[in-house]
Amino acid sequence: MLVQLSINNYAIIDKLNIKPDGHLNIVTGETGAGKSIILGAMSLILGERADTSVLINKEQKCVVEACFDISNNAKFKSALLAAELDEEEQCIIRREINSSGKSRAFVNDTPVNLTVLNSLTALLVDLHQQFDNHAIEDDAFQLFVVDVLAQNEEIKKRYIANFDEYQQITQELKSKQAQQLQWQKDVDYKQFLFDELEQFNFAPNEIENTEQQLKQLSASEKIISILQQARFVLDEGEQPLANEVKRQAQQLQSISDLLPDAQSLNERLLSIYAEAKDIASELELLESKISVNPAQMQLLEERLDAGLKLQKKHAVTSTNELIAIYKQLGEELAATLNLHEAISKLEEQHAKLLSKVHHIGKELTESRAKIAPKLSLEITKMLADVGMPNAQFKVTLNLLKQATFSGLDQIVFQLDANKSGNFQPVNKAASGGEMSRIALCIKSLIARAVHLPTLIFDEVDTGISGEAARKVAALLQDLAVYHQVICITHQPQVAAKGSTHFYVYKEAGKDGKINTQVRVLATEEKVFNIAQMIGGEEPSEAALNNARELVG
Repeated sequence: MLVQLSINNYAIIDKLNIKPDGHLNIVTGETGAGKSIILGAMSLILGERADTSVLINKEQKCVVEACFDISNNAKFKSALLAAELDEEEQCIIRREINSSGKSRAFVNDTPVNLTVLNSLTALLVDLHQQFDNHAIEDDAFQLFVVDVLAQNEEIKKRYIANFDEYQQITQELKSKQAQQLQWQKDVDYKQFLFDELEQFNFAPNEIENTEQQLKQLSASEKIISILQQARFVLDEGEQPLANEVKRQAQQLQSISDLLPDAQSLNERLLSIYAEAKDIASELELLESKISVNPAQMQLLEERLDAGLKLQKKHAVTSTNELIAIYKQLGEELAATLNLHEAISKLEEQHAKLLSKVHHIGKELTESRAKIAPKLSLEITKMLADVGMPNAQFKVTLNLLKQATFSGLDQIVFQLDANKSGNFQPVNKAASGGEMSRIALCIKSLIARAVHLPTLIFDEVDTGISGEAARKVAALLQDLAVYHQVICITHQPQVAAKGSTHFYVYKEAGKDGKINTQVRVLATEEKVFNIAQMIGGEEPSEAALNNARELVG
């Protein structure tokens, strides 16, 4: 609730300090005394844009500061944490405007922008002026009212939990379906490429090895001739080189007794002989591996040609790169199949969740439909009490084509202001003053069920008097049992019910300038002020007695 409001250098307010209590705070004063100016200053706290024309003294800045007790306002504390602001038992909100027009806003001395300020203060203050009835027009607020009175909190929790899950699955399903659609455009071509590579089934480095093998085969006759010639010289000629080396080794062996140093040379020649024989053997082995098979050459040429074409097609230069592409295509095709399976599972989940959402949604709709006629009758009765005897209020449920976050239906508040049988949305059928009274009736109904912010009513009783004004006063008094209410009024019946009575007036300062002042009225002052509202500037004894009776 609002604990204190301080206003400095704003319009005709030099300095003002207001401390409302936690129940029904009445604000009265003559027209032009500055009641609306106080509301204007309060609007700055709520995030309204600033105007330098409000500065009295251009050499000083305008400062409006409001202190709120938030000890029991869990929703506001959560909003503070979400905005990364300090949480304390009291919250101080301040607006400053300098002469250049620059405005700054602070929450517990931390600078914030107006968007943040507006979202936060909406949880602290409901400034319900005569021509500011957006809450009643809002679909979300209308649903909120019906659900609160129907005690739908538990059903809504279940519905929202399932709807959130349904939305998540819907998004995931759409994403995978879009992915599948994109992949489907390429899947046939990828399958062709995969099948083509699978047909040849290249081994690692096969194309490079085939190319080398073909080079060998194309020169096979030359290679065989050279291998044969070398083997012939070493081991098969008339005087094979290997045999000659062996013969010379034997000669050296025969003189090793006479020349011991010849023994080592003998051994070296025997080693050369053995190496020559081994080389001849390997030459023969190599020769046996060289094929001059034309059919094999044709097969290799065809495979090499296919491999080179595939390399060019895929813009690569090696067999291993082709194999990597083949594996990648296989993985992508497998992923396409996996995606299809995933989509099938998601579609199954999606259908089950949608069925569950519709089942709980119907339960929610039935509960709303059950309370709607009761609410319609209750508000119609209350409107008659507050000066709208010909008004008929109706809560209508319109079924939606598809489920939404709030349910399967839309709530519409409708009004027939003159028993014409023509119901219209309440914002189109009611005047500003009527909207204010409708809002008062609705909020008084839900006051016990939920936490409401500080409620400020600006002349909600305009255009009524007598018994209707008394009923409005009673509604405000009932509302103030559970919530802090601040009401600007010209009706003595309403003013008499205040737990604290603020009187707004003008007076000349020492410098001769007119300033708005506010003071709290004691009981007798309150009676006299109400008597003035009844009987004029100089109230009669009858007016004073009437005022005393109203105050009780």
